Amino acid sequence: MEITREGVLDALSNVIEPDLNKDIVSQNLVKNLEIEGNKIILTVAVVNPALHARRKLQQIINYTLKKAYSGQCEVVLSLEGMKQEERSEKRKVLPDVKNIIAIASGKGGVGKSTVTANLAGGLAKLGYKVGIVDADIYGPSMPTMFGLVGERPGTGEVNGQTKMLPVTSFGIQVMSIGFFTKATDAVVWRGPMASKALNQMFTETHWGEMDYLLVDLPPGTGDIHLSLVQKIPVDGAIIVSTPQEVALADARRGVAMFMMDGIKVPILGLIENMSWFTPEELPDNKYYIFGRDGVKNLAEGMEQRFLGQIPLVQSIRESSDIGRPAILQQNTIVSQAFEDISKKIIEITN
Repeated sequence: MEITREGVLDALSNVIEPDLNKDIVSQNLVKNLEIEGNKIILTVAVVNPALHARRKLQQIINYTLKKAYSGQCEVVLSLEGMKQEERSEKRKVLPDVKNIIAIASGKGGVGKSTVTANLAGGLAKLGYKVGIVDADIYGPSMPTMFGLVGERPGTGEVNGQTKMLPVTSFGIQVMSIGFFTKATDAVVWRGPMASKALNQMFTETHWGEMDYLLVDLPPGTGDIHLSLVQKIPVDGAIIVSTPQEVALADARRGVAMFMMDGIKVPILGLIENMSWFTPEELPDNKYYIFGRDGVKNLAEGMEQRFLGQIPLVQSIRESSDIGRPAILQQNTIVSQAFEDISKKIIEITN
């Protein structure tokens, strides 16, 4: 059987891209196609950057073409990551949200969730409509930080569909897996289950018009992060780290992950948390417990923006524990630091 371009495209029109639920031909995912005798050389854009998804799509394409030509063909297939603009264009998820920003860290314990809560508070304080998706599936902390422990999202009818309604605190809309589990329960989920839960918090929640939706990611680089960029058109990422060398090594990996082919999410900047310790009784003293300017130096070395430093102050912990972000304090070192970073984010994204 003669191998023709039309025949190959006709066969590939039966290959369904699982995330788009449409065939790869109609979605213009076949970026290059050449035929040399019985050799089919093609490049296909991949929506899902996860390795397992790439392999599955590769197997399906190979099987489809071999079947179409009774095994009498050689398939040379290259998969390339879809650019962020293409993902945003193809997906119509959260069309009324202007900026979706992922807040990430290479390791746990660096205060990523605290930073997320206070940045949300800072943006809201400056007059913007803000929401938070608490995607830290295994350690959701937003209900505590916003005084929402025991609350449950409501439901409402939106365009003929039943949607969850975020819980609001201090003018900020919050959706967290913590609303659906008890504080004493261990959340033991495999990757696919966690990814599905994350997707539901985005797609089955009515967010409405919003300026900023901040996504508090789990620490590290894994399934949740890949699921986020495959399903949601993330506009940028912020990396949080302490200046400690161990944390910096993981922060470097976090930056590298968002820069990977197939992900390509812009890094808006890096934030250094716990930059120095200032005792309440000695407000002018600075003790550099975890090292000095580590994240600032890392940002400069990786040619990334440095957004600012947050001191280690007792009132930050106290504010988080009582459910009122420290940014809402008046005229303190902490509130000023978070407000300055919030203004930088607005400048970058506008």
